[in-house]
Amino acid sequence: MRTNKNMYIFVAVFIVAITLISIFGINAGPLKIKGVEDMRFGIDIRGGVEAIFEPENLDRMPTDAELESAKIIMETRLDSQNIMDREVAIDKNNKQIIIRFPWKSDEADFNPQKAIAELGETAKLTFRDTQGNILVEGKDVVESIVQVDRDNNQPVVTLKFNSEGTKLFADATTKLVNQPISIYMDETLISAPTVNEPITGGESIISNIGSLEEATDLANKINSGALPFSLVSKNHSTITPTLGLGALDVMVKAGLTAFVLVCLFMLVYYRLLGVVACFALVLQLAVQLLALSIPQMTLTLPGIAGIILSIGMGVDANVIVSERIKEELREGKTLGGSIDTGYHRAFSAVFDGNVTSIATSIILMIFGTGSMLSFGYTLMVGCILNFVSGITASKLMTKSLSMNNSFRKKSFYGIKEAI
Repeated sequence: MRTNKNMYIFVAVFIVAITLISIFGINAGPLKIKGVEDMRFGIDIRGGVEAIFEPENLDRMPTDAELESAKIIMETRLDSQNIMDREVAIDKNNKQIIIRFPWKSDEADFNPQKAIAELGETAKLTFRDTQGNILVEGKDVVESIVQVDRDNNQPVVTLKFNSEGTKLFADATTKLVNQPISIYMDETLISAPTVNEPITGGESIISNIGSLEEATDLANKINSGALPFSLVSKNHSTITPTLGLGALDVMVKAGLTAFVLVCLFMLVYYRLLGVVACFALVLQLAVQLLALSIPQMTLTLPGIAGIILSIGMGVDANVIVSERIKEELREGKTLGGSIDTGYHRAFSAVFDGNVTSIATSIILMIFGTGSMLSFGYTLMVGCILNFVSGITASKLMTKSLSMNNSFRKKSFYGIKEAI
């Protein structure tokens, strides 16, 4: 990107705007962005709900394998809603599934029954012929997603089946060409698409649905019904915060205090480079908050620790860059050349440290559960932002400032000039 001497003003204004949005959000008609006050906090901070689910309309005791399958599907459903701070456990003695998850960000009356409805319907999904015979069950559905048909720009729902479901669905659609195949949640009909041709590839498309909202609702119902049996909540209760908002307040105050002290150090030691570093750190923090508030990712105390750790790595990146620039200046190179060479030489060190942390974060998110997901997510986002704010944005500002005669003195970059 080409830089001019006024670019730093644009970057600074952009950072201030992003920061204000991350704090206060936006609520202007269709454009709604939740601010920091509207985040979804974890059970450890704000509390949540505990619900006990039991099989319904099952004339036998569920097997351990079926309970494990139901557990995995419920975890997947919670993950798809970005509810990271959750616990899903199996009570094998009582054949129950116990779920704990945090309140929504806009929860006002703290009604457990209302909160449980967020998990979606847990009825059994079946595909039936016109006589009501069950042809395929929800357990054979891998996933259901909403897409847009490129030919007519209309929403469609794509179904993907496992190997057993692929065979059963192929047999069913072969018999039902030009006839409807009915999709039921328990005994409630939710869709009855017409079969145009035999479907043998394990993927099916439901078209002529209507609006995007209707397609999304249908896909969600199919996904939520992909359980080996119906589940119903027999008991639910409110969970009080395990650590409480007091712990959040202490951590936030400690983090802000450390942030201010770090910025003061950068300003005193690196002068103008310190100013740029502070703007870069503010941008990193603001975008991290937006990355949590916009998709409503659950923020737990470990997640806050991930933010603080990534900010520390951002400070480290700015220190490395500043030191490299100072080294070039001490060797007598021009200011512009020192900045270019400094960022170039610092990039490999910043890249190595952050890529390693990103890889670790991804592993945590793949194999971790609960608050470990929140930690991995915030750390990963922060490390990615180190490249955006600590390298790209700060370089634009530094280069732009160096083009102004008022900011070309080496003393502004922490170098004592000879008298």
